[in-house]
Formats: sequence, structure tokens, C-alpha cells
Amino acid sequence: MKEISSAYNPKETESKIYQKWLDSGYFNPDNLPGARTKTYNIVLPPPNVTGILHIGHALMLVIQDILIRYHRMSGFKTLWLPGTDHAAIATQSKVEAMIYKAEEKTRHDLGREEFLKRVEKYAQESHDTIIEQTKRMGASLDWSREAYTLDPDRNLAVKTAFKKMYDAGLIYRGNRMVNWDPKMQTTVSDDEIEWKDEITSLYYLKYGPFTIATARPETKFGDKYVVMHPEDKRYTQYTHGQQIELEWINGPVKATIIKDDSIDMEFGTGVMTITPWHDAADNEIAKRHNLDFEQIIDQKGKLLAIAGEFTGLHIKKARPLIIEKLQSKGLIEKIDEKYAHRIATNSRGGGIIEPQIMKQWFIDVNKEFELSPEQKLNFPASEKATLKKLMRHTVESGLIKIYPDHFQKTYFHWIDNLKDWCISRQIWYGHQIPVWYKGDQVHCGIEAPKESGWEQDPDTLDTWFSSGLWTFSTLGWPNKTKDMELFHPTSVLETGYDIIFFWVARMILMTTYLLEEIPFKTIYLHGLIRDKDKQKMSKSKGNIIDPLGVIDTYGTDALRIALIFSTAAGNDIPLAEEKIKGMKHFANKLWNIARFILSNTDDFETKIDQAKLTEADKEILSKLELATKEITENIEGLRLNEAAQAAYHFTWHELADIYIEASKAQLQDPELSANTKAVLAKTLKTTLKLLHPFMPFVTEEIWSNLNQKDLLMISEWEK
Repeated sequence: MKEISSAYNPKETESKIYQKWLDSGYFNPDNLPGARTKTYNIVLPPPNVTGILHIGHALMLVIQDILIRYHRMSGFKTLWLPGTDHAAIATQSKVEAMIYKAEEKTRHDLGREEFLKRVEKYAQESHDTIIEQTKRMGASLDWSREAYTLDPDRNLAVKTAFKKMYDAGLIYRGNRMVNWDPKMQTTVSDDEIEWKDEITSLYYLKYGPFTIATARPETKFGDKYVVMHPEDKRYTQYTHGQQIELEWINGPVKATIIKDDSIDMEFGTGVMTITPWHDAADNEIAKRHNLDFEQIIDQKGKLLAIAGEFTGLHIKKARPLIIEKLQSKGLIEKIDEKYAHRIATNSRGGGIIEPQIMKQWFIDVNKEFELSPEQKLNFPASEKATLKKLMRHTVESGLIKIYPDHFQKTYFHWIDNLKDWCISRQIWYGHQIPVWYKGDQVHCGIEAPKESGWEQDPDTLDTWFSSGLWTFSTLGWPNKTKDMELFHPTSVLETGYDIIFFWVARMILMTTYLLEEIPFKTIYLHGLIRDKDKQKMSKSKGNIIDPLGVIDTYGTDALRIALIFSTAAGNDIPLAEEKIKGMKHFANKLWNIARFILSNTDDFETKIDQAKLTEADKEILSKLELATKEITENIEGLRLNEAAQAAYHFTWHELADIYIEASKAQLQDPELSANTKAVLAKTLKTTLKLLHPFMPFVTEEIWSNLNQKDLLMISEWEK
């Protein structure tokens, strides 16, 4: 008989257990015992080095750790590869704000070299914090393989990928409309736009015989095209290409009538003027009809010479003055002061986006190319590939499965509307574009040209370019490595559904071209964590749950199983502290079950005598077998919440409430006692295995009292 302490204390136990796991070396697949022929690999979505672990990270870590621990126990050679993301715009923006607040200096005051030193110091400190917090979640990551999106190995991968795509004509430099952030002075990708609701004024302006509605009169100086739907009966007297003279902000203009099917006849008066340089929809109309493009606003948000007397004014200051002038000329018909619309902002820096036509670097998603005969994508040999076609094909053909499958429709819709990807950023932190210029000469390469006189492109690459290589750059690509052979494609890509376009689609794009294979076999998308009233968590609402604070109070296991218990894939998750508290009681219940069995059982290897089984014995062993089957099938089917619920139900109700109560009388019977102890031992050992992926700390601590030859984390999963 063995006595263990009367209560489980996670504070005293968790760090000790985690160190024991680290010392064992079993997080590293190379050290796992036995002949493991099947592999299972997850690459950790790299947290940004801009902050600390939040509840969304905690959920991600729990889901992935459950899958890794289950497959490790099931005899797989498991690799869970950790890393962090330099998150270029977010990190630079944060450090710039900190420097300005402390010293009232900008990055330009410091210079590129000194500024980057400051950013790297901040990134390293943030990285160290995140790694320690990740360990506190019990994450069984192989820390010997840790990667960083901006480290030398990933830099080589980025430069190799860029050169290969550049040489194939898939990366080009050209003038196209981009999302420009005047605040941060950089381009921003379409996926990083955050739309915010705003109440503003809608101005109805007289444009010759027409009335046009606009929320942005400061963009209207160069308007010389008036557009209407060809079937709008109100304007049948006007013909496409017709020119009319009219009075405008700074004097008379000659306007041209344009008929276009894209015009919404229900909005305003059904007539609009267009600003092709500063609006994406207007830009498309201008391209369709081969119209002129004229820049009105510069890259700092100030008006150019076309604005006449308003030249040099920032658009915010200029707007009321422009309205005043329009009123003095009798060109304002009316003003709707409660116009609700959405404005585009930079989700990373908060600046309001001003579309601009600029010379930038792009990835061409529609350019055709040929795949090699060795390609592993099952793409038809008779058809030429494009990046868009490959991205669609991998999911459409079933090579990649999205779970839950209703997100397939969202994925296809996004791909069908995908435009060339702007990959250059005008910031200093990140992978500098591997292109050098000397007069009219251009050199793209892994290394700089040897001769003098060459200058490297000052721009850096979009963060998503480097993280798009994550499943294979972390395994040693572009070198041929054993890890690449064993662990690519990865088994599962697990992440929040809100990042499907940012990251998931970018990885499919990069991998299908560069490796001609898929990056992962399954995409598992979890939902967002909300409060108990299903409200989004935010600082302003005061409803944020801090995972580390919860761990301090209730222990990691309680948080882990609370997070997963109601988490159906793809659905948002309501989480209240009461639920975590309830799971602390469950951890204590398991501890008390173990105390009872340990205090009544000498040997955890005794064989059960089938001939002496009571009805209670038979029932618990039958229920144990059913629970094992149900939990296994649910984990295999990625129904982790159902697996957790089955484990909880068996442990608390079947084992604690029913069998342990029945066993108390049987233990007093000399004829039944020995066999009852064997049944209790078998049931406890199996229960600990079934719960281990969900609650690794308390189960490992109990296991350490059973005189087993090795750690629970590598014990064999019950068949």
C-alpha cells in the first residue's frame, strides 16, 4: 500500500514534471524508444514576438499538444516543432511607439543600424517570455529544433524562394494599386486590412447636370470622368464617350461620360465620378476603359499641386476648407451628416489606408508555368499550372482536407478573388529584398554582387512571405535533410479560422510551387474564445481571461481541459472562470481516485483472473473498453471536445461514483479482494493514459507513484 498527499498541488508539481519531461529527451522524436515507422508532425504556428501568451495561444497549444501526446503514445515518431515570428510590421510599430514615448525620437533619428538593434533586443526579450509561458502550458515541443522566421537558416530559405520565383517570372516589380499606410509609411497586404465602422458626412455635390455623392471630397480635384450604368433610364440622353463642360472646385473642366455595368444604380443618384489613383473600384473601371490616372494625394497624406490653393495641406485639415469653397461656389446640394460606412485601417499600426499606385514587388498568381514530372500534386499533366489553380486544386482534389469542411467554401471564395500579392514593405525590420541595383542593371541572388557600386533594395518582405515557408524552412530546406524526408508534408496544420487567408493559404501557395507537394494533409481550424456571454474578449470590456493568472490559481490541467471541453472545431468558445474552477475539482477527483486505489493496491502488474470477476468488475472493464474506443475514435476524428467529455464522464461517473463504491465491499471479501485490486490497478492505469493528452501534469504525477518503468508520456496507448 502506498500513501500520497491528501491533495494535489499543481504549483509544487508542474515545473518539476515539465523538467522531468525535458530531461527524458522524449520531446525529440530521435530519442523515442521502440521501432517507430510512422511519423506524425505538427509545426507550431509561430507566435509573434510582440507580446505575451494570450488565451487564443493557450487553446492552440492545448489542441496541438493533445494530438502530439496521443500519437506519441500510439507509437508514432512525433515531432512538434516550435518557433516564433518576427511579425515585421507589428514589432517595428510597437518599438517605434516605445522609442518615441521615451525619447521623442523616430527610427530616422536613430538610423537603420541602431534602430534594428533596439528592435532585435525587444524581440529577444519578448521571445524569452513567450517560450517560458508556452512551457507552462505543458507543451511537449522539441526545443532542440526551435526556429525563428528571421534567423539565418530561415533567411537562406527566404532568399532561395525569392530567387527561384523571380527567375521564373512569378515575382515582378511594377506599378499597381496598393494599400498605403501614411502613418507607418509602408504598404500593407489586403489580408491585414481591418475595416472599422465610422459615422461621417456624405456630401451631395453638383457636377454639371449631375449630383454625385461622396464621403471624401478631398479626392475629387482630378475628377474628369462621370460614370453611370448603361441601363439607367434616368440618363439615356447621355452617350458613352460624350464630353460636357462644367464648373468644378478650382474652375472649369471637360468631363467624359462613361457607361459601366459595375455602377450601383441604387446608391446615391446612380452617378459617380471616379478617382482611379486612390480607389480600387475606380481603378478597375479606369483600366477597363483605358482612362487616365492622376495622383491627388502624396504618400504623407498631403494634397498635390492639382489641388491648387490647397496644395500641401493634409487631407484631414483640407476637407472642411474644401467644403467651404464648394459651398461658396454653390456646388453642394445637401449634406447627410449621419452616413455610416467602413474605413480601411492597418490592423498592425492603426493608420487609415490610402490606396496609391506605386512601384512595388508582387507575386503573380495568374502566370502560367509547368510543373516537373516528379510533382506530387496529382495536377493534370495536360494543363499548365498557376499559383491560383494549384491552391484550388490541392483542396478540391482532397489532397488537403479542411476541418470543419464548411470552411472550404470560404477558402475557394478567397482564392477566386485573389489578386497579385504585394510582398514589399517600406519598413526596416524583416528580410531585406535580395535584389541589388547598379544604374539600369538588376541583380537577384542569394549573395550580393562582388563588385562595388551595387545597392540593395531597401524594402523588406511581407512577414507572410517568410512564414509561408514555415512547414519546410523549419525542416532545413533548401538543404536536403533527414527531417525533410521524414516529416514533410506535415500531418496537421492547426490554427484559428481567422488566419486562413493570412497564413494557411500563403503556405499552400509557396509550398505547391517551391516543393511541388502539399504543406500539410489536414487543416484543423478552431474558433475564437469568447466570454461566458459569447462576447469578444477585449481590454475595454474587462472580460479577458489571462491564461497565466488562471494557471496560478487553478493549475494548468484545469485550464487545458476547460478550454477543450466545449470546443467543437470551427465554433467560437464561451469560456468562464467557473468552468476552469470546475475542472480543478475534476483534477482533485482524479487525485482522490488514485489515492484510494494506491492505498488499497500493492502491485500494478497483477493479471486479472477472468473467472473471479464480479458483475461490477465486468461492468467497469466493459465501460473502460467502450470509453477507450470512444476516446480513440474521437481524437482520430479531431472531435477533441467529445473525447474530453467521454474521458470526464467515465472517470467521474463510471469509475468514481459506481465502481469505486462497489469495490469497497469487494476489498473486504478475501475471495474477491486480490482480483478487485487487479481490476482497480488496470482501470487506473488505463484512465491515466486516456486523460494524459488532456491533463498531462496530474496524470504523470500519479503515474510516478505506480512503480512503472518509464514516463506516462511514452506509455503505450490502450488498443
